[in-house]
Amino acid sequence: MANQKLDKLDKQILKLIANDARIPFLEVARSCNVSGAAIHQRIQKLTNMGILKGSQFIIDPEKIGFETCAYIGLNLKDPERFDSVVEELKKIPEVVECHYTTGNFDMFIKIYARNNHDLLTTIHDRLQPLGLASSQTLISFHSAINRQMPIASMIDNEDE
Repeated sequence: MANQKLDKLDKQILKLIANDARIPFLEVARSCNVSGAAIHQRIQKLTNMGILKGSQFIIDPEKIGFETCAYIGLNLKDPERFDSVVEELKKIPEVVECHYTTGNFDMFIKIYARNNHDLLTTIHDRLQPLGLASSQTLISFHSAINRQMPIASMIDNEDE
């Protein structure tokens, strides 16, 4: 997908809301020296362009009892079933990401489970029946870096 053309105001807005998604639009407007209506219009434009994809609260899975985070590389018996396997993965709420990949796996998923036993049950009862030729599971002990794209520094570098 091609880069979207952003002007200086768009970049200022992105810097501010990337730093704090809950910043009031009027505060953004004051920082950018434009009207609140202009900010609303720009946010709508950035959303329509697909640059902004909504806002959300981030729930810490561990705090609600999902103590095991795992990444699983999947190889399908029948690669032509990619689309139907993805549709089935969408029905498993513990699967929070799915990527088509190059390399050793057809797809790579991120999954949360209450514990290792729950993870094993999910793999055995819900993933294996999808037609896997093989899978490889990596359990994450801790996420050392978990952030959005560092938009502010990237935008600053573009301006140079």
